[in-house]
Amino acid sequence: MRCVWEHNGNDTLLYSVDLVGAYTRGENLTEAIDKMRAEVNAYLLWAEKAQITFNGIEIVQDKECSLHIADADSDVIFNSERDCLTLEEYRELKALVMKSAHDFHRLYCAIPDKNRSCLPRRKTFYGYVPRTAREMYDHTKCVNTYYFGEIDVNADNEGTIFNCRARGFEQLEKVENFLANPVVEGSYGELWSLRKVLRRFLWHDRIHAKAMYRMAVKTFGEQTIPNIFCF
Repeated sequence: MRCVWEHNGNDTLLYSVDLVGAYTRGENLTEAIDKMRAEVNAYLLWAEKAQITFNGIEIVQDKECSLHIADADSDVIFNSERDCLTLEEYRELKALVMKSAHDFHRLYCAIPDKNRSCLPRRKTFYGYVPRTAREMYDHTKCVNTYYFGEIDVNADNEGTIFNCRARGFEQLEKVENFLANPVVEGSYGELWSLRKVLRRFLWHDRIHAKAMYRMAVKTFGEQTIPNIFCF
């Protein structure tokens, strides 16, 4: 499994290159590696893809940064995210990104009380961590304008996470030669491309779907909450 290692000191984010959006976090690289087999299995079940034989990882890119990796802050662009896209690749990745939005909305709708949570309030560098289903949903939905905007595509955050994301793709597909996937400098000097945007949607959804599912199980009981993302 080819992986990109982004880290601040020992704090680690480890991303699969081949399973776009699959990732692990750890207080060190060893911990993140140890979690990867379970993440790969869960991702493939969710994506309805055949299971694979997991024979460890190969780190193909190492990015040290000063961001708050422990709180999932990230600015890495994979070397592979600089390559142009074929129409087939784009359609496959877009379908996964839209499935993720659809399933995120399904998970949210399954939670009995959107404003109830057993989690304590916790503050990070960017403010308080979302703790209720409603806060998690709104936070995850509202990166839509940010991600599309980084590659100069007008988008909005209105309606459901699925609907506003679909409208973003409609605007993207009006851009001439968008599959050329140019790398552009976005906010704070961070580099972006369409491939990166697609990966970031999947990655960000998984972070908050996992948090929402675990919160809901603790708050309402495992029998109540469907494990839509196969965590």
